[in-house]
Amino acid sequence: MKKVLYILLVLAAFTACRSGKNYSGVDLNQPLSFKQLDTLKTVSYDSINTQEIAIDTADIRWWKLFKDPVLDTLIREAFANNRDALIAAENVLQARYVLKIQNADFLPKFSANGQVNRGNFLLNTVGPTSNTIIGSAGVYWEIDLWGKLRRLSESAKADLMATEYGYRGIMISLITEVATNYFDLLRARSQYEISKRNARSRDSMTQIIQARYDKGIVPMIDVDQAKIQYTIAAGAVPQYERQIVQLENSLSFLLGRHIGSIEIGMPLADQDYDISFPVAPPIELLSRRPDVIQAEYDVIAQNALTGAAKANRLPSLSLNGLVGVAAPSFSALSLGNPLWSIGGELVAPLFNWGQLRRQVDIEDSRTYQALYRYQNSVFGAIAEVENLLATIRTTKEEIEIANERRRAALEAQFLSRERYDKGVTSYLEFLEQQRQAFDAELLLENLRSELLSNYVRLYKALGGGWLNEAEEQASKESAAQENQTN
Repeated sequence: MKKVLYILLVLAAFTACRSGKNYSGVDLNQPLSFKQLDTLKTVSYDSINTQEIAIDTADIRWWKLFKDPVLDTLIREAFANNRDALIAAENVLQARYVLKIQNADFLPKFSANGQVNRGNFLLNTVGPTSNTIIGSAGVYWEIDLWGKLRRLSESAKADLMATEYGYRGIMISLITEVATNYFDLLRARSQYEISKRNARSRDSMTQIIQARYDKGIVPMIDVDQAKIQYTIAAGAVPQYERQIVQLENSLSFLLGRHIGSIEIGMPLADQDYDISFPVAPPIELLSRRPDVIQAEYDVIAQNALTGAAKANRLPSLSLNGLVGVAAPSFSALSLGNPLWSIGGELVAPLFNWGQLRRQVDIEDSRTYQALYRYQNSVFGAIAEVENLLATIRTTKEEIEIANERRRAALEAQFLSRERYDKGVTSYLEFLEQQRQAFDAELLLENLRSELLSNYVRLYKALGGGWLNEAEEQASKESAAQENQTN
């Protein structure tokens, strides 16, 4: 009994070992704050929910900040039907199965065997021709002496977490694509209407100039210039019409539906352009980014594989056993004639031309690669946020200037038309004011769409899911109402 206890204690000591180094994180030495926050509207970091995020659409409802119910409907439709999202969900399911398969290696494996033989060389002896029937059950159990199985399980679990955050990243990217395409569609439709309105106005003006020419009041060059300005505006109409069709098709694809027209909600001019976002140390914000978290789990998974490769260089121990019955015929099978065996096997690699050592080197190199990719993802994320903050700040400044330019251009166009009708100025001056007003209106719509899209990209860059307390409560109430409706 003491010998058995001693053996069990030795095995327990060995199984407590784990080959390789445990992952202890990386000091990335990130800046304390973002440089571009000074002039932008932010919310207090203390008021933000920073708890661990589940992979659920309910916690990434930041698109509701735009307060556009049509956009909300489109995003929920994309969640349900987008094929890339469904593929990513299946990847998560597969990773869970892989983890279950790997964890099953901790348990003994059972098998059943049945044999029916006839001959004169049975049971290792030569004799008369006879039958032998054997029925048995066996067990095989690999003892995890050096933690190889635990390292493989650790790697599979990290792969699962990486896959789950990859799925979350795809969902956030899906929101971004739907929202940016939607705002671009609003922009194209607005510019389409502006172009049609200007084309009608210029067509009317062309007819007036033609009538004046017919009466000998103005020269032919005024008629030609009027027609040129009309064709410029009229030529923009099919361009924006084409953009509308292309954007609607892109949105239909993202929504997982057949191509067709897309409903729109608030026009671009009525959208909210003064949206707040959280200010916090970069490492706190970026720790929520799915791609950054996924990259770190890739490091953890690969580090565990390095440990498993090291364990392969050490002896392995397995236990096996068998119990069954044997007889010359089925009628003679009886538990009174049992056969059994129990034993163990210790296998140690001796000489393999350095294959196992080189495999450790390969896994070690892959770990460094994963680590460098993780560091790159963090540095790239910091740069992406800084760029977007700068873009948002400067685009808002551009919009203020563009608004003033549009107001002044429309007023100048009106005054120039009055001056031309009174014969105070030339038609060329009026055409120039008309052109500037048209360009100013189109530019403003471009900037509005760009600002909204960059807000979306910023929330993606920050990992999504950022809501202050009031918005968080509103999101929960909205989710509860949706669940009751469903």
